[in-house]
Amino acid sequence: MLSKRTCSLRRCSLIFWALAFWVLAAVASMLAVPVNSSAQTSSAQDSPAHDPTRRLILKDGSYQTVTKYEIKGDRVRYYSAERDEWEEVPKSLVDWSATEKYETEQHAQDRATAASAVQLDKQIENENESAEAKLPEVAPGLRLPRDSGVFLLDNLKSEPQLVEVQEAEGDLNQNSKGNIFHGGIAKQSVELAGEHAKVQSHVDIPSFYINLEAPPPAAAPSQNPQSPQAAAVPFDRFRIVRANAKAGKRTLAEVKRGVTGKMTQDQHFEKTTATRITGGWLKLTPAQSLAPGEYAVVEMMDKEGMNLYVWDFGINPNAPENANPWKPELKDGAKPAEVPK
Repeated sequence: MLSKRTCSLRRCSLIFWALAFWVLAAVASMLAVPVNSSAQTSSAQDSPAHDPTRRLILKDGSYQTVTKYEIKGDRVRYYSAERDEWEEVPKSLVDWSATEKYETEQHAQDRATAASAVQLDKQIENENESAEAKLPEVAPGLRLPRDSGVFLLDNLKSEPQLVEVQEAEGDLNQNSKGNIFHGGIAKQSVELAGEHAKVQSHVDIPSFYINLEAPPPAAAPSQNPQSPQAAAVPFDRFRIVRANAKAGKRTLAEVKRGVTGKMTQDQHFEKTTATRITGGWLKLTPAQSLAPGEYAVVEMMDKEGMNLYVWDFGINPNAPENANPWKPELKDGAKPAEVPK
C-alpha cells in the first residue's frame, strides 16, 4: 500500500503537468492570432474586389459579373464581384466571342462617355465665359461680379482694383448728451463705431458700383414725416456723406426734433454724378476730389429719410492695400491701364 506521502507527491505531479499543458495551449493560441491576422490582411490587400467589373458570358446565355479572370488549363478562374471570392468554371462553358464583343462595346461606351464629359465641360466653360463677357467692364480685364452689392473701384500703384464695401449699421445716438433739449429742440446723431473704415480708397475720386436686390429695412427719421414727399428720383437714391471722426466714432448726421415733432437732418453731402449701366448697376462718382477723411455711401429712403445701413469708406492715398481685392485678368501680357479720374 502506498503511503499518504507518496499519494500526495503523485497528486502534485498530475496538477503540475496539467497546469503546464494549459499554459502551453494558451501560448500556442496567442501565437496563432497574429499569423491568421497577417494572412487575412494579405488576402484583403491582394483582393481584386475594387477592380472594374466585367462580364464572363456563358454559352447558356447567363453571365458572371467578375473583376478579374484567368485561364488555367481547361478551367477559368475568376473573382466574383457579387460574392467577393475566387470561383472556377470549365473553360468549355464560356462563350468567348460574346465575352470579347461585350468588352469591346463597353470600352467604346466608356470612351463615348468620357468624350461627352469633356464636351460638357467645354460647353459649361464657354457658357461661363459668355456670361462673364456680358458683365460690365470697369477697367481693362476687370469686370463686376455676378453678385449684388456695393463695390469701390480703387487704383493702387497704377493697378485698378475692385473692392467690396461691406454694409455697416449706423447707431442713432439717444444718450443724455445727444438727446437733450436746447431751446426746445432735441438733438440726436447717426454714428458709426470706430474712427476709420476698413476700406480705404487710394484715389480721391473713387467710383462706386451699386446693385442691391432689396433695400435694408432700418432707416433714420425723415426731415418732415407729417408732410407728403414726392418719390425720390432713382439717381438721388444713393449719396456720399462726409463723416466727422472724433472720440472713437464717426458721426454721419445730426437729427433735430422740434417741440412740434418736426424733424430735420444736418449732413455734409458731397456732390456726385450717377450713371446707370448694364446689369442693373448704378455707378456713383464724386463730382470733385474728396479730401482725405472718412465718408459713407448712404441710401435715401423715400419718406423715412437716411437709411441707417450704410457703406463706409475712407480716402487715404497712403493706406495699405485693401483686403481681398479683385484684380485685372489680362491676356497676352497686356498691362493694366490706370483708372481714369
